[in-house]
Amino acid sequence: MTAGRSRRGLDWLNFFVADVQTGFGPFVAVYLTTQAWTEVEIGFALSLGTLTAMISQLPAGALVDALRNKRLAAMLALLAIALSAVLLAALPHTLPVLVSEVLHGFASCVLTPSIAAISLALVGRAALGERLGRNSRYQALGGAVAAGVMGLVGTYVAPAAVFWLTAALTLPSLACLAMIRGEDLTQRAVPLVSKRESGGRVIDLLRQPGILVFSGCCLLFTLSNAAMLPLAASMVTRQTGEEANLIIAACLVVPQLVVAGLAPRFGRLAETRGRRLVLLIGFAMLPLRGTLLALVEHPLGLVLVQALDGVSAATLGVMLPLIAADLTRGSNRFNLCMGVFGLAVGLGGTFSTSLAGLVAGWLGAGVAFGMLGGIGLACLALAWIAMPETREPAPELAAARA
Repeated sequence: MTAGRSRRGLDWLNFFVADVQTGFGPFVAVYLTTQAWTEVEIGFALSLGTLTAMISQLPAGALVDALRNKRLAAMLALLAIALSAVLLAALPHTLPVLVSEVLHGFASCVLTPSIAAISLALVGRAALGERLGRNSRYQALGGAVAAGVMGLVGTYVAPAAVFWLTAALTLPSLACLAMIRGEDLTQRAVPLVSKRESGGRVIDLLRQPGILVFSGCCLLFTLSNAAMLPLAASMVTRQTGEEANLIIAACLVVPQLVVAGLAPRFGRLAETRGRRLVLLIGFAMLPLRGTLLALVEHPLGLVLVQALDGVSAATLGVMLPLIAADLTRGSNRFNLCMGVFGLAVGLGGTFSTSLAGLVAGWLGAGVAFGMLGGIGLACLALAWIAMPETREPAPELAAARA
């Protein structure tokens, strides 16, 4: 009964955390524009937040590994995010906004591995895939609801109200965190971490072929994926004018609904059929999506193509922490490994939009989509050729091999 209460708390923690994080998306740029910030100033502030998040991936992961109380790490991260939202809403001046971006960037890098570590400690490795699928489902639903609510609040109340609402939503997040009992985590966490602390340094982790290959897959994934929707949004805006906002909103919500539907199934499939199969399904969507975006011009067709993004997002959302848990089995470096993968994701996303913009400007959007699809095909090929299966063999199969 108590474990069920903890699991429900984790479900809704993921829902409300997605709500909180949604406030720091495009709403920051809209809000700062209403405060008479220039595009250069807004770009610098957002870039500072992105850079902070990239730099913080490894130290934040190591910090969460070092803290025995993962719930405390998550609580402090939520409080820091609330403070950053209040700074944005109350003091939209240069220094407070920059401090807010830095604070949010680091806190987010602590919060994500903390929730993954809580999930691992709550259900154990054997059920982690399905648990991560549930996490992704609730995150997707929370993000979809928050995008609509915050859009309405920002439009009909005030732009700053988005960030007051973001800060307020940390309260139900903290309440859900409090529902997760420490006893439920301790009992399951004991057998998960042995005394052997192998792979303690980043260089030691990168010497493991699986970690190196999957880091390459993460980099290629976001290098291919991150620029597809922004490039499509620019194309749609030129074609449809004022209707573009509705089309882009649909392009954001539809993939979230796909994630909510598929993520738990992918988690179960990863546990029963292995990690590589799920990776190949998700990565195969990248070249397919790039090809279709180069060919499809009708707005409704664009929304349908974007549903494929939900398949890829469900794959990476579940598999990144699951493979990190597999590859750090027997050590206490789960969150550091997640930091390595997160850094690869950040690097790919950072270069994706710039590269696609240059190619689109020189050769046209169709060629840019083809290039992004080609990078996605390279990601699929790398996973097919070099990514090992990381699922632990079933006990009877392991005994037979011995």
